[in-house]
Amino acid sequence: MKKLLKALGLMLAILVALTGCGGRVRYPRYYTLNLPPAPDPTAQETVRNSIAVREFQSPGYLRQGPIVYRTTPEEIGFYEYHRWAADPRVLVTSAVIDHLRASGHFSMVSMYNGRPDIDYIFSGKLEKLEEVDYGAGVKVEVAVSAQITRVATGATVWSNAVSEVGTVSQRTVPGVVSQMNRTTELAIYKLLSTVPAPLASNK
Repeated sequence: MKKLLKALGLMLAILVALTGCGGRVRYPRYYTLNLPPAPDPTAQETVRNSIAVREFQSPGYLRQGPIVYRTTPEEIGFYEYHRWAADPRVLVTSAVIDHLRASGHFSMVSMYNGRPDIDYIFSGKLEKLEEVDYGAGVKVEVAVSAQITRVATGATVWSNAVSEVGTVSQRTVPGVVSQMNRTTELAIYKLLSTVPAPLASNK
């Protein structure tokens, strides 16, 4: 009987240890960049050149899923229970394609598939997408860079790099993600604002 009581007591102790103090199980919460679509392009019959956009690259730590924060310029942290539902690189790539189409500067804008029957290739990198917790207040930083290469010659005909910082007014993870949305949208707009319109007519 004593052995049975000891065994039951041991099992009870193990169950308490496994369930923790409150017995509450935490599940991850998932977020996405909700970038607004670009307006419909203005028809331009004189535009003939096409461009294909490669999927954006990024540092490895931005591809792991958890939302990233920095407590110092050198230290990177990850939210264990707050993760991206979709790869931010894919969403940024899609937004860039939409904005290039809306510009009306190209006859066709598509995702790059390796085919050579295009005039230009757009290559970009999502350098930063993170919460910044050092300095005054909580902020987010988004940095993107890109270049356009002419397929016929291999020459780089345009390049640009943008870094934008936004202040987080609501200091929660949903508040951080909302500010990331706004800051990413602004960074993409500024990145593409310098693409020259004459580029589309240069052969």
